Order: sequence, then C-alpha cells, then structure tokens
Amino acid sequence: MIRFAAGAAQRRGRSRAWRRLRIGIAAVAGGFCLLALCGALSVEVAAQAPHDVGDTHAAEAAHDAAGAPAPDAQGDPVHGEGHGDAAHGDGHGGEHGPELGAELPLWTAIPFAGILLSIALFPLLRPRFWHHHFPKVAAFWALLFAIPFVVVFRGAAVHEILHIYLVDYIPFIILLFALFTASGGILLRGTPVGTPRVNVLIILIGTLLASWIGTTGASMLLIRPLLRANKDRRSKVHIIVFFIFLASNVGGSLTPLGDPPLFLGFLHGVPFFWTLNIAPHMGFVAVILLALFYVWDTLVYRREQAQAPIQARQPQPYEPLRLEGAHNFLFLLGVLGGVLMSGTWRPGEVNILGVHVGLQNLARDGILLLMALLSILTTRKQTRRDNEFTWFPIKEVAYLFAGIFMTIIPALAILRAGSAGALAWLLEATREPAHYFWVTGMLSSFLDNAPTYLTFFNSALGKFFAGLPEQQAVHALLAQQSVYLKAISTGAVFMGANTYIGNAPNFMVRSIAEEAGVEMPSFFGYFLKYTIPILIPLFVLVTWVFF
Repeated sequence: MIRFAAGAAQRRGRSRAWRRLRIGIAAVAGGFCLLALCGALSVEVAAQAPHDVGDTHAAEAAHDAAGAPAPDAQGDPVHGEGHGDAAHGDGHGGEHGPELGAELPLWTAIPFAGILLSIALFPLLRPRFWHHHFPKVAAFWALLFAIPFVVVFRGAAVHEILHIYLVDYIPFIILLFALFTASGGILLRGTPVGTPRVNVLIILIGTLLASWIGTTGASMLLIRPLLRANKDRRSKVHIIVFFIFLASNVGGSLTPLGDPPLFLGFLHGVPFFWTLNIAPHMGFVAVILLALFYVWDTLVYRREQAQAPIQARQPQPYEPLRLEGAHNFLFLLGVLGGVLMSGTWRPGEVNILGVHVGLQNLARDGILLLMALLSILTTRKQTRRDNEFTWFPIKEVAYLFAGIFMTIIPALAILRAGSAGALAWLLEATREPAHYFWVTGMLSSFLDNAPTYLTFFNSALGKFFAGLPEQQAVHALLAQQSVYLKAISTGAVFMGANTYIGNAPNFMVRSIAEEAGVEMPSFFGYFLKYTIPILIPLFVLVTWVFF
C-alpha cells in the first residue's frame, strides 16, 4: 500500500512537472511570437509611411519638450457623429480608425482568425481543456494582438482599444446581460410536447417577435420553452439550428429594433418603417425555412414515434400551461425603451479616458442594469431553478467576446479605411446590388454586422450621391436606388445566421442549448452541415428573385 501511494505521488509529481514544462514552452513561444509580430508590424508601418511616422514622432518630441500635448498621431477625427445602436454604442473605431486601417496589413487579423479557429476546434478536439480554460485561450489571442499593436502605435492603439471596449463591448455585454436575466425569469410551466406543429409555432412566434423586441430578446425569451418542449426528443439539434436561423436572425428584418445594423440605418436618416420594404424578402426566406423545417422535423418525429412514442418514455401527469414570472415582461419592455431612447435622444457626451461617450448611452446602460437588477430581486429563485437558469452562458459569451472584440480591431479598421486599406480591392469590386448583398452578408457572418452595414451604406451613398449632405443623400438613395439599401440590409441581417458569431444571440442560444444537454455542432460543423447546404442555396435564390 505504501509503495502504491509512493508510486501515485511520483506520477502526480511527474504530471505537474510536465504541466509546468508545457506552460513554460508555451510562454516562451508566445514571447517569440509577440517579438516577431512587433518587429514585423514596425517594419510594415515604416515601409508604408516612413516620412509620416518620423515627422509625427518629431512633432511629439517637440511638443513634449514644450510641455504641450502631442498632436494626434493618426490624423483628425473622422467620426464626428459616429453610429449608435442597441448593442454598440456610438461608433465602431475611434478617431484614429481610418488612418490606422490604412497602415495595418491584412495579416494583423491573424489573432482574430486564431480565436475563431479556437472556438471551432478546441470544443471538438480538446473539450475538457476548452471547458476549463477558454477564458485563457481568449486572453492569449487578445494579448497576441494587443501588445504589438500598442508597442508600434502607442497612444493611437490605446485609444482604439479603449474605444472598442467602452463604446462597443461593455454596452454589448450589458444588453445581453439584461435580456438574458429578464427572460430567464419567465417560466412556461405545463406539459407541451415538442411535436412538429408545436415547434413550428414556437419558432414562428420568435420570428415575428424578433422585429419588435430584437433578435436577442426573442431568442432569450423562447429558447428555454423550446428546449423544455423537446426535452424527450432524441434528435433536436436541427430544431435549435432553425431557431437560430429564424428567431435569432431573419426575424429581425422588419424594424430598426430587430437588429443593430437596421438601428444604425435609422440613426443615419433611414425612416423607422422603411425596413418594412424588405418584408417580401423576409417572408420569402422565412416561409421556405419554416416549410423545410416542418418537413424535416415531421420525418424525424415519425421515426422517433415508430421506435417509441415520446409520451410513453417518461409518463408525466398532465399540467396545464401557465406562465410564471410574467412581470419580467415589464423589464424586457424597459430594456427596449432604454435602447430606443439612446437612438432618439442626444443630450451631449462625456470624455472617458479620451473616448467620447454619449450621455444617452450611459443612461441606456444604467436603465438596462436597473432592469436586470429588478428582475433578480423580484423573481423567485425557485422559478429560475425550475427554468434551469444558470449564469454560465453569459459568462462564456463575456469571456470569448472580450477576446473577439480585441482581435477584431484590425479587421474593422481595414474595412473602414475603404480604398486606402488592404481590402480596397473588395470594396472597388462591389458594384451591383447582388454584390452588396453577398459582400455585406459574408463579412457580417464573421465580423460585426453593424460596422459592415455602415461601410457599405456609406459606399452606396458615395457611389450615387457624392457631395450631398448625408440626409439628402439618404433620401435620394431611398427614392432612386433603394434596391442597394435593401441588398445591404438583408445581407447584414440574413447572413448573420451563417455562423455562431454572425449575430449576438446565436452564440447565446448555442450555449444555453449545450447546457441543457443538446450536443450542438462545432463552429465548422454548423457551417458545413447547415449553412452550406441550406442557407447558401437559399441566399442564391434570394439573389435571383430580388437582386
């Protein structure tokens, strides 16, 4: 026994030593990567603008010697108005954005690709490691970009990082947290059985609600009743996937409240109800997807019933349907009111660490946090327990998107730089409505769809009405070339369904479903099994019919 214990202790010691060695190797490799990236980025920037960089540094030195503030290293502000939306505050990219985008090479987006590949592969290849260490993986990729970025660009880089977290990430997480908390306090009790008709009805309700309470609100409200209705179904992955397609994305097409890109258009002069013009596009896609889902789910349900009726597997006494925690709907309305207020009220702005933040956005975030707190205080703990509510999904989203928002900085900056950036060829090749639909959509599948929408929205304004004030240009675009805005709007909203990170609720729905025991496909599995065979052909059909 003593010998066995000693052997076990030795094995544990070797295991700990091997773990420390691997951590040391990883740290050294990470250090070399950081040094290499710093050197490569410095060389790239120096090669692109040697005179400008030298002049800027000299100017900074002169100002420092004189005791005056240094001039902006990257030029004058270009986002005077910015863009505000439900999840993203006042603007994507700070005042240095376009100039930084002109200097950043395309390979600076490698950490962004790395974090996406980690989300795709680690749950598949090393699930236990991922479950315990995904915050560290996200932090690794974030630091792999942030450290060289700050070393090379210094103050401009710090400003850009502060901007994306203060104006984008924090409001984004506050919105998700408020909706997640309030919807998690609404419990549908009873014994609904997940038949094809019941599932179609729940997804249809979510699709219709999404345009009025937002795709995130509709998703958080209905995902748990859908999971509970299908808890005895053996094959239910397809149910969650089609819920993501419709309630989490396509359904948010009809009003600016539905999806952040449309809210952004509203802030830039697109009338609130103009988006009803894309109702035929939404109806076309939604009807086809619902019909396809009904056929698919019917076949699966009949096969399961042939093996054993669902009701007979775990007989339960009948319980009539009833809603518990319905007062949380008031808090959901409060969230929506706060979001709408932030888009229509302009009281001014404050400077936080050099970043201009609208007072309306601070007020909105305060209202959202208040709604979440009231939901926590007024909802019975037993209701949340019976709703299988935990905080893990929102924690997972917060950790992973903290890394995603950091690493996405170069991709968005390059895109904002337009013809001066590394993706100029892509913008110049985008000419026809079909081009706008596909380019906006595919970029929205992986990047934030709000700045993608804004980029191509401004591209269309410049293409047809260069020189006009924005309001006049927008009205002229709607009157004379509205098909372009329809293409941009539908691409940004519809193709958010292409990946888990295409729209905020996608990842949340996946996380909640996995916590409920549903084995959701990986990042690549989702794209290969569902997006390519279902959505891509459907979007080709949309192109042929409408664009």
